[in-house]
This record gives sequence, structure tokens and C-alpha cells, in this order.
Amino acid sequence: MNQTYRFSNISPLDHRYWIANPELFDRLATYLSEEAAVRSCVRVEVALLREHLFRLLPERRETDDTLTAAEDNVTAALVYEEEQKTRHNIRAVVNVMQRFVPEDIRHLVHLGATSVDILDTAAALRYRDVSSEVLLPLLRDLQEQLITLAENEADTVQIGRTHGQYAVPITVGFALAEYVSRLGSSIIEIERRLTMLRGKLSGAVGSYNATSVLYPDPVEFEAAVLARLNLKAGEHATQIVSPEPLLRLLLEYNTAFGIIANLADDLRHLQRSEIGEFREFFAPGQVGSSTMPHKRNPWNAEHVKSLWKAFAPRAVTWFMDQISEHQRDLSNSASGRFVAEYLGGFAAATARMVSILKKIEVDREGLEKNLSAGARMVLAEPMYVILAATGVADAHERIRSATLLAEAEEISLIEAAQSDVALWDAVRAGCRKLTGIDADEFFSDPRRYTGQAAQRAREVCRHHRELLTDPGTGTGLDG
Repeated sequence: MNQTYRFSNISPLDHRYWIANPELFDRLATYLSEEAAVRSCVRVEVALLREHLFRLLPERRETDDTLTAAEDNVTAALVYEEEQKTRHNIRAVVNVMQRFVPEDIRHLVHLGATSVDILDTAAALRYRDVSSEVLLPLLRDLQEQLITLAENEADTVQIGRTHGQYAVPITVGFALAEYVSRLGSSIIEIERRLTMLRGKLSGAVGSYNATSVLYPDPVEFEAAVLARLNLKAGEHATQIVSPEPLLRLLLEYNTAFGIIANLADDLRHLQRSEIGEFREFFAPGQVGSSTMPHKRNPWNAEHVKSLWKAFAPRAVTWFMDQISEHQRDLSNSASGRFVAEYLGGFAAATARMVSILKKIEVDREGLEKNLSAGARMVLAEPMYVILAATGVADAHERIRSATLLAEAEEISLIEAAQSDVALWDAVRAGCRKLTGIDADEFFSDPRRYTGQAAQRAREVCRHHRELLTDPGTGTGLDG
């Protein structure tokens, strides 16, 4: 990235999205930048060197300070300069690192390792650490905002919609609790899959050829090196770590990305002029259109969905990277470098959704307007259910006919039902029996027909707030 003039950089992540959230992208750079990639490789090399010293030169165990200095002094700039000569990235790392360790132990740098021992183990470190330190805290922040909004609006009645049409009443909190549940389950799964990331130190084809020369138990040696990095080895590796643990982690990130994009799309549609139930925050000097001064576009929600459209399809490449010829080929070398960019895009979208939820406004007038508009018809379901419960076999058809009459006569459903004395008498009797409320009163207010929406919203929020506090309390209300 061009630090002197940011707009010379090619990736939008390095100019437009960095400028939108420099604090976030500076934190991401600690783990995902090329500098971070090189330093992660050095971390692995140092762990390997420390274990060699522990076993082969125990009198040199006091070189910790020296090795820490080596970690601090090996930079991406030095490595890339060296790579101009070596035409090999890890050999360049080794050559530069040897400049910063004492001469009498330089021969132990990289001893017994192959390049991908270092690269794949370093990648596991980076993706583990960026997840733990940046991405999961960001997701938990989003979940906290969702829970708070859902709890606050648990009783706020909203017209439900299926196929874009009025359905039956729910509450705003219930609608948001869907995303609390889905995102909460995804967070748990990301945390679980994170623990499955693996490193390796089993050599050029994975069968410990080189380290078998050095140590009687090379598998134990591998475990010891990886333990210094708080990693484990997989059950089997070739020259590369088995691709599935990282694939599964990335797929769960993509699942979370889809959930966030779905939420963004719902919020975007609920801000349509003809719906008007939510409003994004609009700053005093903000412009919605270059030509229409009145516009207040839901551009933040659109932005989140757009980022999802740009990055979600990259899952196809992750599946393609499962395939490697024999013990290894280089066909994932270029594609694998863009995983960092994906995580940056995911972080940008998640952070944007956090900012949306912190300031979004619930338009209660819009909710009331739509609920009133739907009230003429949306209680057809309880009318049918009550009638059927009284023993009327063709209850659905009779209520459907009443809705057609209401539409034709431009009257409410209750008026259409009341025009059929026998029908209404049956509805009244059933309503009193099942609800304890007079039918005229019950069907005059759609707020009476929200089922368990408010209760379920609170239950889901309570459960997932507990999970945020103590991740070990469960996996979700649905098990």
C-alpha cells in the first residue's frame, strides 16, 4: 500500500474503505497486511529455531533476546528486496533472518522445514489472531446492537410480510430476533471452527523425511514447535496443511456475511417511500442525491449488501483451492493471497452494519400507517382458524369468499363477515370460546393477533445475551 499517497493504491480497501474506517483497517493491517504476513512467517521460523536450540544447543537457550530482536528487525521491505535475488519468498525470509541471529546458530534457521511448513502455519496464526482480536469482537458488537434494538422493540407491533405482501401482525423485535438467532449461531460456529485451524512441520511431502534425520520422534518435535505458537498439527498433511479447516472457517464467515447482508436488505426495503418503517441516520450536511435535494437514500444498508455481492462469490475460489496435485502444486499461490482481502471486506461490511444499528430510527408513524392499511384484511387467518375450530369444514373457503367480497365492495373483512349472519354468529361463538374476547373487539385491532412474537423476541435475545457473556452456555434455542 502506498503510504505517501493513498489514492495511488489499486484496491478500494486501501483507500475508500480505509478512509471510511481507518481505526478498523489499521487493526486489520496488524494481521492481514503483507508486513504482517512476513512477520508471521518469522514467528514460525523463530519457534522452530527455539525448539532446535532447546534440543541441540541447550547452552544457547539464553538467546531469547536475540531471537526477539530478529523478529523485530525482519521486515517485508527487506524480504522483498532479498526476493529479487532468490526468486523465492521463504528463502528470502530465511536469508534476511540469518542476518539478525548470532552466527553460530544461523545454520539452524529453517532446518528441517519446507516453505509451506512456514507459510501454512503462519496463515493459521494470522487468521486465528485476526479473528480473535478483530473480527469476532466486531461480530459480538453487532450482535449486542441487534439484541438491544430487538429488546427495545419487542412489543412494537409491525405488519408481517411474506412474498412482499401483508401477512399477519408480528413485532419489530420479533423480526430482528431472527437475525439475533441466525448471527448468534454463526458466531458460535466461527469460534468452534477457529479452534480447528492447524499448522504443520512435516516437511516437503508431509512424511517427516527431513526431521526424521534430526530427531527420533519427528511427530513429537512438530507438536513441540507448534505448541510454542498455540497451534496443533492436523492428522495428515502433504506439503500443505489439509485445506478443509480453513475452508470451513471461511465458509462460516461467508454464512455470517450472508446473514448480515440479508439484514441490510430487509432494512433497506423497510426504508422504501411506500413502507417507511425505518430510517437510517442522516447527518445535517449529508446529501442523498446530486440532483434531487429531497432524497434520503438508505445507502449504508445498500453499501453492506454491495460488499457482500463483491466478496461472497469468492467462496468458489476457496472450493477450487481444495484441489492440489499430488503432494502439492502452486495453483493456490495467487488465489490464497486474496483471503486477507475477503476478511477486510467482511470487516468493513460488519462495521458498517454496527454503525447503522447504533443510529437507526424506528418510524412509529410508518408502522402504524401500514398496520392500519393491512387491518382490513390481515385478520383473515384468525377468523378462519376460529371458524374451523368450531367444526366448520369449509371454513377456509368461506373466509376466502369474505375477503373477495371485502375487496369487491371496498369494505373491511369484518364488515364482509358480518354481512353473513350465520357466519358471523359462528365466528363470535368461537372467538369467545377460544380467546375470551368478543369478536367485534378482537377483530377491530390487529395488535391482538401477534401470537408469541414479543415473548419469543425476548427469549431469543435473553439467550443470546447470555451467550455473549458466557459462550459456553449453549448453541442456540434450537439446539
